[in-house]
Amino acid sequence: MAALDAIDRNILRLLRLDARVSNASLASEVGLSPSACLRRIKLMEQAGVIRGYTALVDTSQAEAAIAVIINITLERQTEDHLDRFEAAVRKHPEIRECFLMTGGSDYLLRVEVATAGDFERIHKEILSALPGVLRIHSSFSIRNVLATRPKNLR
Repeated sequence: MAALDAIDRNILRLLRLDARVSNASLASEVGLSPSACLRRIKLMEQAGVIRGYTALVDTSQAEAAIAVIINITLERQTEDHLDRFEAAVRKHPEIRECFLMTGGSDYLLRVEVATAGDFERIHKEILSALPGVLRIHSSFSIRNVLATRPKNLR
């Protein structure tokens, strides 16, 4: 896929605000015909720019989940160590997000658990077994203040 243009970036901005927006509304907002808009979305999906769609769930109403933010420091920061760590992280659906970081740690991970016991299992069986891990520092969230911008803040 060629580089994203202003229309593609606008489509992505609007989809981030409301991924369930109708194609007709989206097309009208960005100034395209519905078929041209859908074609651009399909191209971005095929190129991996759009990796999927998800729902933001209010866990206080749907399920008891505690977000745990984990800072990982590796023994070494060579390309091989980073690649092996990232490949291993991708194999564990319990790890919801993983960011390569600058600063005091190499990676920031987010997992969600129902209890401290659930996290203990993840820590023992998964985090401690990831390749090249030197240090693990975990923090439990109290509550989610902001997951995304509300639709009305365009």
